[in-house]
Amino acid sequence: MTPSPTAPPADHGAPLARTDVTPLFTPFSLAGIELANRFVMAPMTREFSPGGVPGEDVAAYYARRAAHVGLIVTEGTLVDHPSAGSGGDRVPHLYGDDALAGWRRVVDAVHTAGGRIVPQLWHLGATREAGTPPYPDAPVLSPSGLRADGTVVGEAATTADIDALISAFVRAAAAAREVGFDGVELHGAHGYLLDQFFWPLTNRRTDGYGGSLAQRARLGAEVVAAVRAEVGPDFPVIYRYSQWKGGYFDASLVETADELATLLTPLVDAGASALHVSTRRYWLPAFADSPRTLAGWTKHLTGLPTIAIGSVGVQKIFWGAEADVAPTSLEPLVDLFDRGEFDLIALGRALLSDPAWTTKVRDGRLAEIRPYAKEDETRLT
Repeated sequence: MTPSPTAPPADHGAPLARTDVTPLFTPFSLAGIELANRFVMAPMTREFSPGGVPGEDVAAYYARRAAHVGLIVTEGTLVDHPSAGSGGDRVPHLYGDDALAGWRRVVDAVHTAGGRIVPQLWHLGATREAGTPPYPDAPVLSPSGLRADGTVVGEAATTADIDALISAFVRAAAAAREVGFDGVELHGAHGYLLDQFFWPLTNRRTDGYGGSLAQRARLGAEVVAAVRAEVGPDFPVIYRYSQWKGGYFDASLVETADELATLLTPLVDAGASALHVSTRRYWLPAFADSPRTLAGWTKHLTGLPTIAIGSVGVQKIFWGAEADVAPTSLEPLVDLFDRGEFDLIALGRALLSDPAWTTKVRDGRLAEIRPYAKEDETRLT
């Protein structure tokens, strides 16, 4: 029987009860980049980079976690396109001399601590608020000039706009390689620009970028291919996708495994190195006719290294109702790993509150773990 959306799997003991997590501390090679363990720090928007420039505090924040996870994926980082960002000037950029110098300090700090790090390349698309910094006069661009509720916002991207958007991702990837990052992640999830092309509620186009699922996957694949052509064959290019969107937790891009294959195959063929499968509940089956998770289906269908995520190490579901609770044991996570459902597992809020969360779990120092608290989102710890 398929679990209900709010029910975690059966647990085996008290919160974070001892589980043999040894398998998650084995090394892994991600497109030639050697990772010390299977844990990934998930991207989390922090807004501590005034003027888009990450400072020494941001470098120290990432460095504190570098010794405890195999890979860090940075907070969403704006690509060099005037319509990319919204709402202020504290989200980091991946363009401009000052911002790139700041990221170089971040990369050096992480590497000195023995870690690996990739930036998440981000464009908001239709979720951008018109008239906001850093470029208040820039239009809001999206596939069809629509939000998911049908509200008209901004402009539908022309083919010339699409070419410019692709170029912006390429420039960001080239900048990432130049400053010493270990790869890049393309943010194609959660209802932002690349995901808006995937999603039929926001993509009503009638040209080659809209209509069928394969055509809606076209822009994501073209971004991957253009980035791959720029950075070469040995630089990891991770693509993050999700079924759910901000405010639309029950959204679905696909309803079956066959449809998922149609969506993902163009990304694989274009040169993606790995896929980061964003769910809010890592343990839930993806489709009604199988116990396999969305990460499990992704790995099975593509053969690519797969990163899973979804309320690991916390007791409250990410963006859930008050009754939504996460597993209080890591045994279900290790079981899914042993079954081959994913290669890497990403943590968000657990690492936000305790940089050494993974090491404390490995060493059995469970009583020393600082549990996630909402106020930790307001500071760099």
